[in-house]
Amino acid sequence: MPATPRTILITGATRGIGRALTDRFVEQGHVVMGCGRNSEALSELRAAHPAPHDFRALDVSDAGAVQAWAADLAAAGQVPDLLINNAALMNELAPWWRVPAHELERMLAVNVGGVANLVRAFLPAMIAAGCGVVVNFSSGWGRSTSPEVGPYCATKYAVEGLSGSLAQELPTGLACVVLSPGVVDTDMLRRCQPDVAAVSDGPQAWARRNAECLLALGPEHNGSRLNLS
Repeated sequence: MPATPRTILITGATRGIGRALTDRFVEQGHVVMGCGRNSEALSELRAAHPAPHDFRALDVSDAGAVQAWAADLAAAGQVPDLLINNAALMNELAPWWRVPAHELERMLAVNVGGVANLVRAFLPAMIAAGCGVVVNFSSGWGRSTSPEVGPYCATKYAVEGLSGSLAQELPTGLACVVLSPGVVDTDMLRRCQPDVAAVSDGPQAWARRNAECLLALGPEHNGSRLNLS
């Protein structure tokens, strides 16, 4: 058990890196609050990690639902000191002119709007507490581009900009960090680059390598753009 357990909130906690980080942080003795949309996966999480951990069926693009969750957690005295915005969608591979408007709108709502909703809902309590770190997951495709993933690139470039601006606005004692997780064998990568995914480490290995790095982030890292692997 850590000397001081952290209170960690993770979006997209039901699969991939989000699920792996959830398992790793709980294993280390921290309290994890997570959300996702897959009811079966959420049931598995609740069974594996009962109270004081909290897992909510939630779409991060639903601002009202996010605010309600934040209010419930605050009423229970659970204010995150590490907020990890991990939830994201990938577009169906296609050139820009073949991407349906509804697909782009949905990605913007989740990948960018979701980050904004979580920040809006949880950051005031973190500021009141005088400490906390926001970690926004970007991507290599938030710092470079490739064909047929234009919508995803656009949303991750937006996350980079949102994070940089937020870092400049935060009061002393808090930090916002944006990170690219590198190449990880996730469902998302298998859809885009199956050959690359086949020779890459999975989320559990990534979490074992990088959980401590996330826990070590503090005010001195405000505005950092990290690359992990």
